[in-house]
Amino acid sequence: MSKRIVFAGTPEFARVILRDLLQGPEEVVGVFTQPDRPAGRGRALQASPVRQEALAAGIPVFQPESCKTAEALQLLRDLAPDLLIVVAYGQILPQAILDLPTRGAINVHASLLPAWRGAAPIARAIAAGDVESGISIMQMEAGLDSGPVLWTARVPIAAADTAASLQDRLAQQGGHALREALDRLWANRLVPKPQDPDLATYARKLKKDEALLDWHQPAVILERLVRAFNPSPIAHALFRGKGLRIWQARVATGRGDVAPGRISAVERDGIVVACGENQLQLLAVQPAGKGVLSGSDFVRGYRPQTGERLG
Repeated sequence: MSKRIVFAGTPEFARVILRDLLQGPEEVVGVFTQPDRPAGRGRALQASPVRQEALAAGIPVFQPESCKTAEALQLLRDLAPDLLIVVAYGQILPQAILDLPTRGAINVHASLLPAWRGAAPIARAIAAGDVESGISIMQMEAGLDSGPVLWTARVPIAAADTAASLQDRLAQQGGHALREALDRLWANRLVPKPQDPDLATYARKLKKDEALLDWHQPAVILERLVRAFNPSPIAHALFRGKGLRIWQARVATGRGDVAPGRISAVERDGIVVACGENQLQLLAVQPAGKGVLSGSDFVRGYRPQTGERLG
């Protein structure tokens, strides 16, 4: 039985899953990924992690600006895939693309669908205070992550998880879940389970402006945002008129009479900032133009004072 696979993905999350896929019996005959983009201070073009993995394995790579063209459809048609596997590709695929493989198209999504459909399911789950996430292998259709679920794997969210650490675990689980699903797919032992649209939640794309902390919110919410926005776009505030990125924080009880956003205490492990409810101690920060500092190094180097305000 033919098992020709085309893989479409772009970021590190997808690269890990592609690497695991390449260990299986399927033949990956082509990879689609986003065009190289400028990155870093020099703004040099940088290949996506998926492109780098595919080239290292000697797999043909295709990088159309849009998959909604006749040229993109012809590229896929020429590869004659039995199955298209999509993992965080970064483009909405037209129905003509999804219909072309003989076995259709499946998606590896980092949530327990129908929860957190969309672009940023990992960060949104942490920000919402969810206690678990997971991987859903979904049959793709025209809607946004709305197709029937073929296979699910659950992953607990730890109290200290950032989006980065949770993504790493989900990527590893994603490779295992995809293997389970593929083995059952080839044996015709997968049973599609329709999603309940009434239970759907949406994980909109992260924006930098929402990472500016509002100190009137409870500390427990702000602590979750610090973790959810790590590694990007990074929670931040203003300190002495300049940006201050906040990489790690913990909730501290009490607040006293200090207004939200003002330093209520300067402690050895870092400053404590009053919030709408309780306080937030900043354990790792990054002043503008500097590297990441521990809270204690920040206290020693900048000598913050009780009552100073973080904008």
